[in-house]
Amino acid sequence: MHGEHHYLELLRQLIERGDERIDRTGVGTRALFGQTLRFDLADGFPALTTKRLYWRTAFKEMLWMLAGGTNIRPLLQQNVRIWTDWPLRHYREASGEAIGQEEFERRIVEDEGFAARWGELGPVYGKQWRRWRTADGREIDQISGLLEELRSNPGSRRLLFDGWNVGELEQMALPPCHKHYQFFVARDGRLSGGMVQRSADCFLGLPFNLANLALLTHLLAEQTGYRPGEIVWFGFDVHLYLNHIPQARLQLEREPRPWPRLAIKRHPSSLFDYTIDDFELEGYDPHPSIAAEVAV
Repeated sequence: MHGEHHYLELLRQLIERGDERIDRTGVGTRALFGQTLRFDLADGFPALTTKRLYWRTAFKEMLWMLAGGTNIRPLLQQNVRIWTDWPLRHYREASGEAIGQEEFERRIVEDEGFAARWGELGPVYGKQWRRWRTADGREIDQISGLLEELRSNPGSRRLLFDGWNVGELEQMALPPCHKHYQFFVARDGRLSGGMVQRSADCFLGLPFNLANLALLTHLLAEQTGYRPGEIVWFGFDVHLYLNHIPQARLQLEREPRPWPRLAIKRHPSSLFDYTIDDFELEGYDPHPSIAAEVAV
């Protein structure tokens, strides 16, 4: 069975038996607690085919997080707008200015000072992954530590990193949804990656999360001399927004197409030196995209 059917079945279960709830955004969801998806990367790259995944946008976000980014300016400079809603809302509330998204983004890109003040998201993913601050003021680079451990101690049960820093949650535009990553090196040389997600927007967010987990697993494997194994996703509050149900029903009518293959066209000396031009999804032939509004 095509691996994408597992994702589609999760969508179906959310529609048919999800617990209907009022959520933080006020939009409302149908939710299930405790779900799992598993994909073998030998079968191909898990970019959904029943609707187009804008994989370049997803990959740019992952590279930004790996670089330790916390400001939306580098994303907007690459035409990535998926994080704009939160600082835009903050600016409108703080300034009282009814500014449009396009104008706000233009100011962020063109004015470094404006971006420094209003484009900052707080100590979100990149900060925690690369510069986790300790009580005595030191900063821990969790990703560099993971790379070293993968190379020197592949049998460790501590091949992991976290984003859920309790002491800094209130400073974040959005607390981390994908909050814990862990890796496993098998004796046959395959590296598998798992991710724990506390909150998963199944229609819009989860396809990005799966692609980025797969990308990260591929990159870690390449940098440490292993072969990509499996990815395993663990979701706790897994939900479908009520205003996404019509789009999900449309997606369920579509038949999955073959997975593409990830081509990494350059092998930089560091995990932190990849650029978006280093990647291609070969054979990616998805159904058309399905538009839906982000709940903020």
